[in-house]
Amino acid sequence: MDKFIYKKSAGITALAASITDFTYKKHSHKEYAIGVTLRGIQHYNLDGSLHLSYQNGVMLFNPEQAHDGMAHDETGLDYVMLYIEPQLLLEVIEKKDIIRFSNPIVYDYRLKQGILSLSNAILSEKDEALCSELLLSLTDNLIQTDLSTDYKKDNTLIRKAKDMLHTNLETIPKLDEICKELDLSKFKFIRLFKTHTGISPYQYFLNCKIEYAKQLIEKNRDIHSAVAECGFVDLTHLNKHFKSVYGTTAFEYISHLN
Repeated sequence: MDKFIYKKSAGITALAASITDFTYKKHSHKEYAIGVTLRGIQHYNLDGSLHLSYQNGVMLFNPEQAHDGMAHDETGLDYVMLYIEPQLLLEVIEKKDIIRFSNPIVYDYRLKQGILSLSNAILSEKDEALCSELLLSLTDNLIQTDLSTDYKKDNTLIRKAKDMLHTNLETIPKLDEICKELDLSKFKFIRLFKTHTGISPYQYFLNCKIEYAKQLIEKNRDIHSAVAECGFVDLTHLNKHFKSVYGTTAFEYISHLN
C-alpha cells in the first residue's frame, strides 16, 4: 500500500514514503531535495537520463530540477526525503551563491546517517533546536560531497518567462502574451523552455500553483482558501494535482500537519 507522511520543523519538510503502485508525475521543487532509499529501488528520470537508487543510495536533487519517480519493480520502495529551502541551506553552509549537486546519487555512509537522523527527528516531532543542530551536522557532510557552483544559469528569456508565469497563478497563462513579450514564436518558446527546465511552460505553471497551494495550506491550515486563491476549480481538482506531485491529497497533507 502506498503511504506518504509529511512533517515540518526548523524550516525543513521531511517525508517518509512507501510506494508500490504510485508514480510521481514529472515535477520539480523550489527546494533542495535530499533523501535515502531504505528498501527497494527508486526509479526516476532526471535531466534526460534514467537513474536507479538502490538501498542506502543518497538522492540529491537541485532546486527546480524536473524529475518523476516510482518503484523499479513490484517489490516496492521505502525512502525518506528532506526538502530544504535554498536560502536556509546557503545560510547554514555560509555561501552566497547557489550550489549544485554534481552527482544525482551517491553512496556515502556519513551523509546517509545525517539524512536519517534529521528526518527521524522531524518525523518524530523532536525539538526544533535539535533539528537545527542535526541540519548543521548534515550539511558539514554534504559540503564534502561533489558540489559545484559552476552550472548553466537560466537563460535571461527563461527567467523572464518564469517570472511572468509566477505573476498570476489564478489564470492559465496566455502563451501568446509571453511570446510577444519575449519576441519568440510559440513553438520556439516551448522548445527553449523545455530544454532549460525539463518541463513544458504549462507543467511549470501547474507546479507553481501546486507549490503555492502547499505553502498556503501550511500557513493558514485552510484548504478551501488555497483552492480559491490558486484558481483551482474545486477541492477535487486541487487534490488530483497535489497527489501527482506529493503522493498525497491536500486534505491528507493538512491532517499530517495538525
